[in-house]
Amino acid sequence: MGVITTPSYDRRASASLFSRLRTARGQADPFPIYDELLSRGDVSLAPWGGSIVTSFAVCDQVLRSRDWLEPDKRWRERQGSGTRWNASSSQEMSNTLAALNPPDHTRVRRAAGTFDRAAVERIGRTVTRTTDQLLDSLAEQLREGEADFAALVGEELPVATIGDWLGIPAADWPRLRQLTHDQVFTQELLPSASQLAGSDTATAELRAYFMALVSDRRAHPGEDPVSRWIQTWDSMEPDQDKADEAVYFLVLFVLLAALETTATLLTTMTLLLVESPERWDMVADHPDLVSAFVEETLRYDPPTHVISRVAGEDCVLGGLEIRKDEMVHLMVGAAHRDPARHSDPHRFDPLRKPAHLAFSGGIHYCLGAPLARLEAQILLRQLIRRLPRLTLVRRPAMAPRVAFRRLLNLDVAFA
Repeated sequence: MGVITTPSYDRRASASLFSRLRTARGQADPFPIYDELLSRGDVSLAPWGGSIVTSFAVCDQVLRSRDWLEPDKRWRERQGSGTRWNASSSQEMSNTLAALNPPDHTRVRRAAGTFDRAAVERIGRTVTRTTDQLLDSLAEQLREGEADFAALVGEELPVATIGDWLGIPAADWPRLRQLTHDQVFTQELLPSASQLAGSDTATAELRAYFMALVSDRRAHPGEDPVSRWIQTWDSMEPDQDKADEAVYFLVLFVLLAALETTATLLTTMTLLLVESPERWDMVADHPDLVSAFVEETLRYDPPTHVISRVAGEDCVLGGLEIRKDEMVHLMVGAAHRDPARHSDPHRFDPLRKPAHLAFSGGIHYCLGAPLARLEAQILLRQLIRRLPRLTLVRRPAMAPRVAFRRLLNLDVAFA
């Protein structure tokens, strides 16, 4: 494909599609709109500036390449004081691992560590115990009629898992969960002024909470990750205040990454299960398909539909000239339905070979991917083992988002 030569027309055409995408109907089912975007080529111009990428191959190329960067603090500052990128919540997020580029990213990721096998096994025991308790509550309510799976299980399991791991008091979990729902708008594709204001407020409260938590762990260290991160940063940063703030940014990043997207994965996976008796029977009859069912959920409707990067140098991407510092928005939700990558892409098929970008790629591959997979697999196994087949009562409502999916409810009943 040659270089696009009609930018004004291209942006107008994109504007119409994104206007539809931002409606309640578009958020409930964005995939027909994605089909139209895919039909226009691998890369096209975004209506607000920059570019959008829809093909799987080009999204994968950008995520794996070190020539494409995160919109970090320095980039955000260059956008000007009146832009969304200089909202206080956006500036705060620019200090977290997800918004860092090397060498800062390398240093912080090394300090964060990884979920090794022993850690995953310990967390797995917590997930199994918590899942049993949550499904007990769900089953009890289902005996009275219908129940909201999202509220009783999908939202509860991630916060219990990460809250227990970090050593956060259970009494604080509901408030932290609500703050993450409000905070995520600063990471949205096109946040409104009111959404940004809510994100700013939530971010300030999260900072106050976690800075106090770090201070308490410094005074009363334990065997938890926060205490270990304090020790790690003390060995790397001689200024104690800077070390404590670095630990805070790690805790903030872990909480935000672990709650919002994992809750969406769990609820979306369960929706795909309960809306089709054939799928329920397939997994119930073949429990070895649990892992494949989770991976196909991540392809079919991932928690994150848009990932943004900026060009490190002038380049040509998919036939379109991109200047240094220009942003590209990787439409991962569309790329997962790219017929050039997946045959019959709109069909949910756990038997297909797994291939998705739900956990990003390259140096920014999701740190918590093993934990998200663990929660989803344990929940799916327990669901099909412990409960008779569930059925969907009504289609769920969706939060007003484009980039970060969230089901507001999932009402189910016994079939």
